[in-house]
Amino acid sequence: MAKRFSADKYVEGILAGDRVMLSRAITLVESRLASDLDLAQDVINQVLPHAGKSVRIGITGVPGVGKSTFIESFGNYLIQEQGKKLAVLAIDPTSQRTGGSILGDKTRMESLSVNPQAFIRPSPAGKSLGGVTRSTRESIILCEAAGFDAIIVETVGVGQSETAVHAMVDFFLLLMLAGAGDELQGIKRGIMEMADAIAITKADGENAMKAKAARAEYKNALHLYPMAASGWLPKVSVCSAVEQTGLDTIWQTIAAYLELTHQSGFFEKKRHSQNLQWMYEAIRQGLEDSFYAHQQVKDQLPGIADEVKEGKKSAFAAATELLKLV
Repeated sequence: MAKRFSADKYVEGILAGDRVMLSRAITLVESRLASDLDLAQDVINQVLPHAGKSVRIGITGVPGVGKSTFIESFGNYLIQEQGKKLAVLAIDPTSQRTGGSILGDKTRMESLSVNPQAFIRPSPAGKSLGGVTRSTRESIILCEAAGFDAIIVETVGVGQSETAVHAMVDFFLLLMLAGAGDELQGIKRGIMEMADAIAITKADGENAMKAKAARAEYKNALHLYPMAASGWLPKVSVCSAVEQTGLDTIWQTIAAYLELTHQSGFFEKKRHSQNLQWMYEAIRQGLEDSFYAHQQVKDQLPGIADEVKEGKKSAFAAATELLKLV
């Protein structure tokens, strides 16, 4: 069992930039133990005034697009060329048998993981919606309070997680492959509506020309979508994490977006809206946890579930009956 400290001890370490204490605090907010919830919220409330000063970047893409390779190259660029202090919250796919992370992003970002200006936190996706952990929002706050001024949230890239990540970041970057095939069009349509920029990855070697052709196609496709509420027209670029090309263009795009949205007031409006979304999501999660923890529900749920499974009772009637127990 991880050692627990007082809230003041956690806060003191986080504000001092102590990475070990930051990691322990994130472990605390990831805990589902009832005894840890109040302590975790006490820590979050104390560091909250010191958070909110970073740029939050969501990065997603279909499996195989090279998200981790891109993040490592882009992260090193942000640190070396832009003077950023970077935190990467990498949501790992989770084994349904063991509950552990499958890919281990920290091991896939070798150079970035040893950079003193970077902090990488791989977290198993668990059973949370679309692979975004329940504690990701709180982890962002903790990292900001620890002094990280650029936060990257990497999704699993399985479809649902994009919506959840979009609701917690300032800028949403979609990575695409050239010539990925029509079978991905269904995923592309949904994600492209949320993207603030699209980057065609692996634009090197024989794939360079294909990437440039794909860029033109995506540019044309984006004109078919309605104007975003921010007033921003999503940009499309090509990049190569291996050859370190196109990374500066992507950052310039992010910087231009931030300048536009700060000037229009959209940036702050979006942050406020996200705060409310987080609250409603916390209410929903709290009600769900409370429901399943109720003793009468625990006692009667298995029998009622069997009745539904065997067609003896409708799902709606069963849910209504169970909800009346709480």
